[in-house]
Amino acid sequence: MAVDKNPLRRIFAETRPAFLLVAAFSLFINLAMLVVPIYMLQVYDRVLTSMSHDTLLMLTLLAGGLLFLSATVEAARSRILIRVGAKIDARLSEPLFTTILTQQLSQHRDAASQPLRDLNALRTFLTGSGLIAFFDAPWTPIYLALIFMFHPVLGGIAALGAFLIVGLALLSELAARRKLIDAGVESRKANDLVEHFARNVDAIHAMGMVKNLQSRWLSHHDGSVAWQALASESVSLTTAAASLVRMLLQIAILSAGAWLALEQAISPGVIVAASIIMGRALAPVQAAIGNWRNFLDARSAYTRLSATLKHHEAHIPRTKLPAPKGLLAVEDVTMRLPGASEPLLFKVCFALSPGESLGLIGPTGAGKSTLARLLVGVWKPSMGKIGLDGADISSWPKDDLGPYIGYMPQSVELLQGTVAENIARFGEPDADKIVEAAKLADAHDLVLSLPDGYDTVLGYGGHVLSGGQSQRIALARAVFNDPRFVVLDEPNANLDGEGEVALKNALVKLRQKRVTTIVISHRPSLLAHVDKLLMLREGRVDLFGLRADIMARLPMAVPEVANGGNGGKRGKERRHGAT
Repeated sequence: MAVDKNPLRRIFAETRPAFLLVAAFSLFINLAMLVVPIYMLQVYDRVLTSMSHDTLLMLTLLAGGLLFLSATVEAARSRILIRVGAKIDARLSEPLFTTILTQQLSQHRDAASQPLRDLNALRTFLTGSGLIAFFDAPWTPIYLALIFMFHPVLGGIAALGAFLIVGLALLSELAARRKLIDAGVESRKANDLVEHFARNVDAIHAMGMVKNLQSRWLSHHDGSVAWQALASESVSLTTAAASLVRMLLQIAILSAGAWLALEQAISPGVIVAASIIMGRALAPVQAAIGNWRNFLDARSAYTRLSATLKHHEAHIPRTKLPAPKGLLAVEDVTMRLPGASEPLLFKVCFALSPGESLGLIGPTGAGKSTLARLLVGVWKPSMGKIGLDGADISSWPKDDLGPYIGYMPQSVELLQGTVAENIARFGEPDADKIVEAAKLADAHDLVLSLPDGYDTVLGYGGHVLSGGQSQRIALARAVFNDPRFVVLDEPNANLDGEGEVALKNALVKLRQKRVTTIVISHRPSLLAHVDKLLMLREGRVDLFGLRADIMARLPMAVPEVANGGNGGKRGKERRHGAT
């Protein structure tokens, strides 16, 4: 039998026995709910007529014991649901985190935290009173049947009440469903905008855009609040109506019971027993109405989580490949974004031997950064193959390949944590390797000049580095633990003179260590430290060969690049939003 790859459906299938056990406990608990009405019936019809103290004592002890056992089972039922919720969270947290980051990479989604909020909403519903109400609700017909056994008139009143309350629940669902969906959509849009604005806060404040953007955010936020208010009004009206119906039914069944007792059709004890049982029969229905909104939220959260985890690739143990030596082969690589009419890269081919270095140059928009992402396996080519020591780099497990890859993206942003943690890629804090990487990047003295050296906290609420400082520490991160293949995308974009010298020294050291290195740069000053040059133009290889040969042809072929300029801004890549 095929195994469901969706971890959400798989974990719910695995926890089905626990839910069945909860259903069994609910059976006993709901049976125990009959203890009080039966006890009252026996007291009125047997104890008071027989005047037997022994009967009263035995009935009281038996009822007390059953109620104590019911309370114990109910506590166990709650603990099972809490543990199931914790298990679901534990099993989904890791695949959800990796899936979120993967989708952020491939689909550029802004609402990275939404799936985590969905998981919290689902777990809260599973461990709260709402799910218990839905387990208890199926017992309503059984309670109604028992009231019918007392007398058809009493059963008819209780059944009419249940019908009215269920009708109110359906009315509440119809009235609130669309409004809650619209409220959720507007809320997610508002949250997406906040996250997006937060990443660009410097430019927003510098250019006085706060007020302008605030109105755009408020349009979604106010829309969400308005739809939620309308939905809450609908639910509150039906909840109030259900409470009114329930109280009127209590009066109706007591008055009808008294009338039947006067007619000697039932005993006085039946009046009390029928009233208590009817209250118990209607309680889970009313509780379900009160938790209807939580149920709708949980259902929507489940749907979104299922869609998010639909393409999650479960970890399958694979034979671990040996450490690469740095033999790179790019074979007819084409990259086309979904929906784009033309490719960003078209049939790019070149190869590097272990330890060789390559300068990747070309006009802005030529496809250099796109190629960099493909080379380190961040993106998968639409066609073709990028091989590292013969293995397809896009299918090589990232946890296995990552330690042998050094990558410095064009936009550098260090993560929250210490300088040492950032350099060590948040792995094992090997002090010797951290310092060695910093020295290789000529960043050791820079780090020592920070307030707490390698223990200086960066990121949220921590020390703020300049662009050049961030680039030098990112370079140390890229060369940490002796990688065999390093890709540097515009590594000198924010460097001053001292930083430029440090970068050149680092390139020399990488060359001495026989590390296969690719450097993307508009500045010819770095090209003296590479073995080969590759010139991209409009996504195609224009020139490729030894550095001396290409430099001899470069001034005539591409004068703007030879002079360090940024010509050629009509490239396809710029039009598609990549650089």
